[in-house]
Amino acid sequence: MEKTKNGITEGVIWKQLLLFFFPILIGTFFQQLYNTVDTIIVGQFVGTEALAAVGTTGTVINLLVGFFVGVASGATVIISQYFGANDRENLSKSVHTSMALAVAGGVVIMVFGIVTARPTMLAMGVPDDIMDDAVLYMNVYYLGIIGNLIYNIGTGVLRAIGDSRMPLYVLIVCCLANVVLDLLFVVVFHWDVFGVAFATILSQLISAVLLMIRLMGTQEAYRVELRKIRFHKDILKNVVRIGLPAGLQSVMYSFSNILIQASINSFGTTAIAAWAAIGKIDGFIWMVMNAFGIAVTTFAGQNFGAQKFDRMHRSVRVCLAMAFIATILLEVIFLAGGEFILGLFSRDPAVIAEGVDITWHIAPTFVLYVCIEILSGALRGTGDSLVPMIMTCVGVCLLRVVWLYTAFAASPTLDTLYLSYPVSWAATLFALVVCYAVVVRKMPKA
Repeated sequence: MEKTKNGITEGVIWKQLLLFFFPILIGTFFQQLYNTVDTIIVGQFVGTEALAAVGTTGTVINLLVGFFVGVASGATVIISQYFGANDRENLSKSVHTSMALAVAGGVVIMVFGIVTARPTMLAMGVPDDIMDDAVLYMNVYYLGIIGNLIYNIGTGVLRAIGDSRMPLYVLIVCCLANVVLDLLFVVVFHWDVFGVAFATILSQLISAVLLMIRLMGTQEAYRVELRKIRFHKDILKNVVRIGLPAGLQSVMYSFSNILIQASINSFGTTAIAAWAAIGKIDGFIWMVMNAFGIAVTTFAGQNFGAQKFDRMHRSVRVCLAMAFIATILLEVIFLAGGEFILGLFSRDPAVIAEGVDITWHIAPTFVLYVCIEILSGALRGTGDSLVPMIMTCVGVCLLRVVWLYTAFAASPTLDTLYLSYPVSWAATLFALVVCYAVVVRKMPKA
């Protein structure tokens, strides 16, 4: 494979980070817009109950999908390292193993999700007035899950080799398709919650097809050939070794969020609807955090593979500075315009008031979590996903559960519940800073 100049391992760090980051950021913006459109249309054209029904399913869906995406992140790391090392054969094997993982994972999640949808909603204490719609949304979503997973794997492959533009173009098309289908199915056909779910899976299918066309059409080593899609034992072992901790971390994180959601469910439909709306709004800040995390993982992975350890450390420091500034600016916008933005999701004054209260409890501390994303991403890029998994599971997940059964049990109010987020983020960040400092000292110097 002819070696061309690789900006990630050779270019000016801050410029290359921005060049790689902005397509990811714009892509995740459209991903968030893609999800937010569903919520806006449901809240405006169907009602508070439907908004709450769709919103309460998110934590459960994220648990299953997040586990797969976490495991698949191991493939992204392996691919970026083989690409950085110019290992053509193992790069190809990694790509085809990843695709096999998407198909197999999709079948498992589809079956398991449909079987457990109603029992899970019952266990979470979902109110009777939104139960049927919540289960309906989950079942339709799971039926189309394979397209979602193929999209996630395809995006991971392209970003691992430094192409963050194609996933952006696909997301733009997917987002526009989702808007059109949402309006058609909900506003014109009046399919309500089913219409939103059906629009979502059709849009995901479109994105999966477009990415497969891109990956099957290239002549590079990462080309996908259908006849070669299978598991390669050694590659799969490394993917699982790196990705499983990230998958378990996602599961633990989602599990703690499910407990939070179950607690919120006990406060009624208004609180559920407000929490659902806030989840979509603050998602625009999460997208920045996620984009920085993806960028630094790829930078760390490729520079680690090229044995440019000092450059890897510099990339992390530059990324932290950029992320800190960006998140602070977004926090200010979010806090200043919260009431207006919430009005886009619901016309109910009670929902808007509760949403504003949530914003002021959580938004000022988002900067803590973006630092967690970057340090975790950097560690995963080196192939060490166990440390960020342990730190997140203990600091974020376990501490949040402890908070529910201590502080919240002693003072069972929504305000106490919301505080579990900044408290757990602060503890996790402290632990990750210490762990990353230890890793830096052990790395060879130039």
